[in-house]
Amino acid sequence: MPDLIRLILDDHELFRTRFEELFARRSDVQAANEIWLGLAARLEVHASAEEMHFYPALLQNVEGSEDETKDAIGDHDEIRQGIRRAAAAEVGSEEWWAGIQDARDANDEHLAEEERDDIPDFLRVASVEFRQELGTKYEQYFAEHPGGAGLSGKDKDPDAYVERNS
Repeated sequence: MPDLIRLILDDHELFRTRFEELFARRSDVQAANEIWLGLAARLEVHASAEEMHFYPALLQNVEGSEDETKDAIGDHDEIRQGIRRAAAAEVGSEEWWAGIQDARDANDEHLAEEERDDIPDFLRVASVEFRQELGTKYEQYFAEHPGGAGLSGKDKDPDAYVERNS
């Protein structure tokens, strides 16, 4: 059975690798765009899946996790803003690359904070069985939203999110 934390960490490694590949292909705009489109979609599905399954579980099981969660939701919004900035620009332009860099910077910060704070806090309280139950739901979420289908990519208000999911 899939462990939610393993799935999240696998995505983190995928993101790091894909951003490296993307910037290594900077001189081949068509190849870079293909990598970016897949990566941007995966970033959105990942963020939405975490918002659906991981962060509500963190809020409900880890005392004092409200600030960490607000920060994470804000990070997701910053990643989305970078994605939207790139989407609004001409592919290959400096503005397009700037949007991608914005998404990368926000993502790097988010991954570091999540791996340093949120995941260890959750691991202290969540049983293997609970993580596997959430892992199954997380995988199902990806199956229901291939390539980001049906997801809005809109920002979420961190305060309202915490209030709604606590």
